Amino acid sequence: MANIRIRNGVLAVAGLAALTACGPQQVIGGPSAAPSTSLTTETTTSSSPAPSSSSVAPTTTTASSTVKPPTSTAPPPMTGFPNATNTGVPAGTRLEVVNGDKTFDVDNQVITGQEFRGFVRVTARNVTFRNSIFRGGVARGNNALLDTERGSGTVIENSEFVPSNPAATIDGLWTKNTSIFRSNIHGAVDGVKANSNTLIQDSYIHDMSWFASDPNQGGGETHNDGVQSFGGESNVTLRHNTIDMSTTKNANAALQSSAANTRVENNLLDGGGCILNFNHNVLPGPLTGIVIVNNRFGRNSVFKCPILLSTQTQVAQNSGNVWNDTGEPIPAPQRHD
Repeated sequence: MANIRIRNGVLAVAGLAALTACGPQQVIGGPSAAPSTSLTTETTTSSSPAPSSSSVAPTTTTASSTVKPPTSTAPPPMTGFPNATNTGVPAGTRLEVVNGDKTFDVDNQVITGQEFRGFVRVTARNVTFRNSIFRGGVARGNNALLDTERGSGTVIENSEFVPSNPAATIDGLWTKNTSIFRSNIHGAVDGVKANSNTLIQDSYIHDMSWFASDPNQGGGETHNDGVQSFGGESNVTLRHNTIDMSTTKNANAALQSSAANTRVENNLLDGGGCILNFNHNVLPGPLTGIVIVNNRFGRNSVFKCPILLSTQTQVAQNSGNVWNDTGEPIPAPQRHD
């Protein structure tokens, strides 16, 4: 059950001063309609396998962006669980198409209203993306629609992540020192590979893409996760999200984690073999600091297993977790390696 999907290490990046107006504009009519899921969500009126060599050099462009520090504290969670109506790009937003791969390496940029048709990387501090769509490009080795692992203080708000060219080697986001709010993430293999100091809040992760052959699994099928965190990482928080893997074929988990100090609170969760899967086996010792509180669970895990803990996973708090359909407490976690 404890499937760990290791991704590639270093990706080549090239410097980029800022973003320019790169293409035509369009007005989005609202968040992309997604296939209906088996979870009941509330609606609100508020708005390594062997490392692969990704040799793509980002296109160099220049333009002015509003320079403004991002919000330093998380907003309060929205009312009602996230779904396709209250996450992603707000209706009526005018989007500008940006072609080609981009790297943001200038601190304190705020990027708004862009449709990225290429892979995006952040290497600067305090870069904020708002009201934007990330579509990526054609698969060339392992990649993410947005990679913030070399940045710090990245903030993503009201954005959508959906690959134009789904492939077994394309994820939604790879993050570190990043906060994600009110975003709609779907169509990739994993929604978010969340490294240290990642906050995901008020977001909708669902309907990922399954492939029968994945080079990261030795040619076997993909092991799709809503969120995955690796050993050696820490301080990952999932707060008030809907993560529904029940509509993804043979999904692994809503969360697969070996990261210490992971907090899962007030989410709506479903799908996978077990919905939450914590594994210490890639660590030199126990997995510690796990907090699982006030979540609602669907009934669609393969093994009827809301929570799986490996034998050396230590839970600091496990309370208030209930079935979504009845409000009754879920069973005690299963425990095995």
